[in-house]
Amino acid sequence: MAGFVVHLAIGKEFIRKHPNIIKNEEEFLKGVVVPDLMGSNKMISHYSKYSRTTNLKAFLESKNLDTDFNKGYFLHLYSDFVFYNKYFTSFSTDIRYDYDLSNKYLMEKYNVTIPNYLKNRIFFKEGKYKVFSLELFIKFIDEVSSYDMDKVKKEVLENNFKWQVKNK
Repeated sequence: MAGFVVHLAIGKEFIRKHPNIIKNEEEFLKGVVVPDLMGSNKMISHYSKYSRTTNLKAFLESKNLDTDFNKGYFLHLYSDFVFYNKYFTSFSTDIRYDYDLSNKYLMEKYNVTIPNYLKNRIFFKEGKYKVFSLELFIKFIDEVSSYDMDKVKKEVLENNFKWQVKNK
C-alpha cells in the first residue's frame, strides 16, 4: 500500500485534473483509502494475496464504477498496482518511515485534510528518507492522478499486459 496521505493526495489531484468526473468528493476520498482500512486480508480488499499483485480485473468484474466510492476504490487499487510494479519493486518495511517523513509536505502541497477516522493512523517524522524520496512521491502522485480512469478500465478489461498481475 502507498501511505494514506499519498492515496489522499492522488485522490485530490485526480479530482483537480479530471473535473466533472467526481460528484461527491467525500465518498470518493473514502473509497480511495478504504482498501487499507479493511484489515490484513488483502484477498478481500485488494483482490489478491498482496497489495503488490492487486487484481484490477477481478475488482472490475465484481463492481461497477457507477459510484464515486467505487471510483475511489479503483483509483486506490491501480495506484497500488503502479506503486509496486513500477516505483517500489523491492519490498522494504522502511517505506513506512518514508511515508511519515513525507506526510506533512504532501498534505500542504495537495491540500489534504485528514478525515477523523484516519487521524490516529497518520504519523509525522523528520529525518532522512530510507527508500523513497519526496521527489519520487511527487512524481508518483502526478503520474497516477493523471491517468484516465475509463481508459485504465478498458485496458484492464481487454487484458492489456501492463495491467495484468505479475508473479512476484
